Amino acid sequence: MYVDSHCHLDFPEFAAELPGLLDAMAVARVTHALCISVNLPDWPAVHALAVAHPNLYATVGVHPDAENTTEPTVDTLVDLAARPKVVAIGETGLDYYRLEGDLGWQRERFRVHIRAALRARMPLVIHTRAASADTIALMQEENARDAGGVMHCFTETWDVARAALDLGFHISLSGIVTFKNAHDVKDVARRVPLDRLLIETDAPYLAPVPFRGKRNQPAYVPHVAAEIAQLRGVPAEDIARATTENFFRLFRIDAEGGARAH
Repeated sequence: MYVDSHCHLDFPEFAAELPGLLDAMAVARVTHALCISVNLPDWPAVHALAVAHPNLYATVGVHPDAENTTEPTVDTLVDLAARPKVVAIGETGLDYYRLEGDLGWQRERFRVHIRAALRARMPLVIHTRAASADTIALMQEENARDAGGVMHCFTETWDVARAALDLGFHISLSGIVTFKNAHDVKDVARRVPLDRLLIETDAPYLAPVPFRGKRNQPAYVPHVAAEIAQLRGVPAEDIARATTENFFRLFRIDAEGGARAH
């Protein structure tokens, strides 16, 4: 079985199609999915999905790209993280790709998330793009190691992956690993320890080959596992088993009962 460790099923394009998406997940043997928060105004919809479906879970956080939105505080994140079915803080991190100018506010927001994760004793879901040096440095400064978590949709080099691994983090690979020219990501896929690997779709984005260019969905995550398996020269079932076990362990989810293990 497979788990999609990062998707956005609350996004408007999925609103009328959720039953079909869940059915497709079942057919593809994708048993669970983690619905990721990107801002606080839309968080209730993310949480409602998790509460309504036994195989869905939620995070709470504000994406680094989100400008002109409700700014999170440590107290707010910790309070929301205590709600049922919430298993992580994020999506958080740094992204210098789209934004310019003084991004000190982005770094401060990242610090707030790390401090909330430490207080809530929950793992972090971290996004980094064109900002890997600052991301790792800030994780070190704020003792993110003590929270743990995952570098989601990883697109950096092995050196960056190794730095994150040294801080106790997991590496999650998306459909990008199936793209022909994703050489750095394929290198990481071959080298990351199997007990620190997760897979995801980041749906509705980044559909894997053979669906590239189409809208992504959790049912496509087995294609990510298949590519990693080919790169490592192992059966796809080995990747499925390991990444599923890693997911339940990292997010402290009881795979049998469905509840978060405290």
